[in-house]
Amino acid sequence: MEQQRFYSGLSIFQWFFFLLATSVALPIVIGGVFHLSIEEISSLMQRTFFVVGISSFIQGWLGHRYPIADGPAGSWVSIFVILAGMAIQQEESTKETLQLLEGGLLVTGFLLFILGITGLVNRLLFLFTPLVTGSFLLILTLQLSGVFLEGMLGIQGQSTLDYEIAAISFGVFVLVIVLSIKGKGWMKSYSVLLGILFGWFLYFLFRKTPNTISTPASFIKLPDIFAWGTPQLNAGMIITSIIFTFILVSNTIAAVTAVKEVVPESGKPEKQTINRASCAGGITHVISALFSTIGIVPLPVSAGFIRLTGQKRIMPFLIASLALAGIAFVPAIVNFLAMLPGPIACAASLASFVQMIGISFQSLLKDELDQRRLTILGITLLIGMGLMFLPKGIFQGLPTILQYILSNGLIVGTIIVIVLEQLWKTKKHA
Repeated sequence: MEQQRFYSGLSIFQWFFFLLATSVALPIVIGGVFHLSIEEISSLMQRTFFVVGISSFIQGWLGHRYPIADGPAGSWVSIFVILAGMAIQQEESTKETLQLLEGGLLVTGFLLFILGITGLVNRLLFLFTPLVTGSFLLILTLQLSGVFLEGMLGIQGQSTLDYEIAAISFGVFVLVIVLSIKGKGWMKSYSVLLGILFGWFLYFLFRKTPNTISTPASFIKLPDIFAWGTPQLNAGMIITSIIFTFILVSNTIAAVTAVKEVVPESGKPEKQTINRASCAGGITHVISALFSTIGIVPLPVSAGFIRLTGQKRIMPFLIASLALAGIAFVPAIVNFLAMLPGPIACAASLASFVQMIGISFQSLLKDELDQRRLTILGITLLIGMGLMFLPKGIFQGLPTILQYILSNGLIVGTIIVIVLEQLWKTKKHA
């Protein structure tokens, strides 16, 4: 009995650190892109911890009811980065850009909630075939791999490579992979946790500078509401939010489908699961806007984490989610956890993404890859991923809405695979 409690405690601890690892890196990226001060980044991290914890709990308890970690959406991050670049190029206020993004989060939240509460989201399920889901997962994984690899190399916001940081990060990456494959018993189950703790210790040993933090003025501090100011909207952001809602539906379906691959005994009705997940996603997007954070979504990489560690139980996940939300009220704890080095968080996340590549191929191979599907997949990957390598600002002369869409390979790739999958139908022989 005592041993069972011990391992349950370790499961909660590992889920907590996984939620933390998926939450800590992207606020630092956004802080750098928008030139936020140290205090503003610290506050953003506090709000992100709170929203990630609440969102994960809501989805796990009332939404899809799977142990799927919510976290800052890589797809939303790309929108944030694109808009920041546009604002800087056009010498506009980045604060107004953040207020526009708050407005976009609200619009997307309301649309997701309506789709879920009315059941309309189920009428969209036919669009998300295994080919669409697999393509989405593959492009998302490859797109975010660049962000995490930059973090591991210690070059986010810098022009020079830090070799010591890179060596520590890749050591963590290799350790997590090796433990997940060769480890026995608890070492295999807690490979991600062991990798993070090992990397953090090496960081301290080599006296590398941790994330800069501010001294808390009080023991308890509530997360700020509308920290970026009153939400704003324009026509371009409204249209982008409407299009982006379908991308987020694809994200949710991909996350649930991916986790079903590794938790096959669930047997939950798919339509009800997607309905609840969409409703909960709408609520959590409104919460994201209210507390001025990056849009929070179910992370498909959770399937990779579950496959790595074998952590399939929902209760440790729910407790860890509440714990992350709870510690957000204590600045001293937030500041300590914010010292988790970004490169270590990126390394642990990238190790989970290794499994995501496999899950994306499993989805692609559910149906036979005949000439039609191979052609659609090839077009999708060539254009969707090719856009990621184009020079920044190349679409600057186009209308704002087209800049939003064409600068995001994930959005374009998802639109292409959905359209081609529906328009190019094979003839059924009698």
